[in-house]
Amino acid sequence: MQRITTVAAALAILIAAGCGDQASSPSTTTSTPPTAAAEGKAPDNTAVNKRDQNDGALTPINQAENSADIATTAGIRKAVVGDDALSQTAKNVKIITNGGKVTLRGPVKSTDEKTKIKATAEKIAGAGNVDDQLEVAR
Repeated sequence: MQRITTVAAALAILIAAGCGDQASSPSTTTSTPPTAAAEGKAPDNTAVNKRDQNDGALTPINQAENSADIATTAGIRKAVVGDDALSQTAKNVKIITNGGKVTLRGPVKSTDEKTKIKATAEKIAGAGNVDDQLEVAR
């Protein structure tokens, strides 16, 4: 019983230490740009959300669950994520495979990234099996 009490007390101290007032802790400077929320603006994805409601617009929920399509998506994702030349934005594009056809959607930072991701997808899925809907962010 003594041991359980000691462990519980130690956990309580650790939890209390981790829940301290953030304002009293030393601040760190980051070089990340402020987000819309940090600037007091709500993010606005209205146009993208409306586009995605279109019956013809594929979203990740349309990813087929057969082993061939899953393997295709996984192969493309692995190649994209493993490419250190691509930005984090490019590594987060949507890759949807259904019936052997791959749809690429989402923002990338440059036309070079767009071209590179499409070429990667075509190498894995085959030429003519990739619908490139990637958008170069402005």
